Amino acid sequence: MEKIILTGDRPTGKLHVGHYVGSLKRRVELQNSGQFDKIFIMIADAQALTDNADNPEKVRQNIIEVALDYLSCGIDPEKATIFIQSQVPELTELSFYYMNLVTVSRLQRNPTVKSEIQMRNFEASIPVGFFTYPISQAADITAFKATTVPVGEDQLPMLEQTKEIVRKFNQVYGDTLIEPDILLPDNKACLRLPGTDGKAKMSKSLNNCIYLSDSKEEVKQKIMSMYTDPNHLKVSDPGQVEGNAVFTYLDAFSKPEHFEKYLPEYKDLDELKAHYTRGGLGDVKVKRFLNAVLEEELEPIRARRKEYEKDIPNVYRILREGSIEAEKVAAQTLKEVKDSMKINYFDDEELIKAQALRYNAQD
Repeated sequence: MEKIILTGDRPTGKLHVGHYVGSLKRRVELQNSGQFDKIFIMIADAQALTDNADNPEKVRQNIIEVALDYLSCGIDPEKATIFIQSQVPELTELSFYYMNLVTVSRLQRNPTVKSEIQMRNFEASIPVGFFTYPISQAADITAFKATTVPVGEDQLPMLEQTKEIVRKFNQVYGDTLIEPDILLPDNKACLRLPGTDGKAKMSKSLNNCIYLSDSKEEVKQKIMSMYTDPNHLKVSDPGQVEGNAVFTYLDAFSKPEHFEKYLPEYKDLDELKAHYTRGGLGDVKVKRFLNAVLEEELEPIRARRKEYEKDIPNVYRILREGSIEAEKVAAQTLKEVKDSMKINYFDDEELIKAQALRYNAQD
């Protein structure tokens, strides 16, 4: 069996460092590992429209932003197929068939769906497309016969529902679909990077994101205003590391070599945390260190992005060619699904012959 990855993002805004440590960086590593036969990376515009139906221009404009973020992070169109969800109509048809395998009550129990509905204040009027997101995601994953799906921890309930749909389909119609494995970030700090204000999640509306496309000056400004320990008023005060966004970011980004390069008086992050905890270490010094660490990570990404921005038509060409390739693969899966469901009426010669014999016999 081929080893295949399917992953992607909703184009509702530029991608930020939370996306990077949570999935993008790992995608590049997996892409370059040589362990996978195919990698599909989807810009999920159709899914983005389920809660942005009244603002399609927002989704349209962010297609190119997400594509540029992918390419600047190191996604290679020679090694991975980058495509736009809406340009693969087979995904919609698969979703329709899978809807018969899931109950309304099961969707209502999905923790991710419940959380997202609450976050968007959809309790009174939930768009059906948004409500059925887990089914749509199952179609995306199974269409490409993905064996591995790299996701953040918050997406675990979605993947579990995909597994349920696969099992149900195979039970009813025979072994057709492939059940995917879930791949979580290996760094626990990367599971969910908080916003710069210490909130649980980065959000454009909260203005608490550090974007991959931010300038050097913008990144520094955001880091220097980051949430730390509100009780750490003086340098001499003992500080708290838990819940301190600066240290959470250091957990995600810093490496031992960064200390040797930028903060040689400390051996590693544990020593830095210990000093902060007992007091005598100011927030500004820690933030400056984080800025140096993050800048080392973001500068190559920023430089690659500038190169791709010089030829936007070429970026759209990459997306078009990727979408054509993705549709070919999804069309084959859809054919196999329809064969299993026995709704392949015009391709089933045995059915046609049998019906002809039955009616001829009546004569």
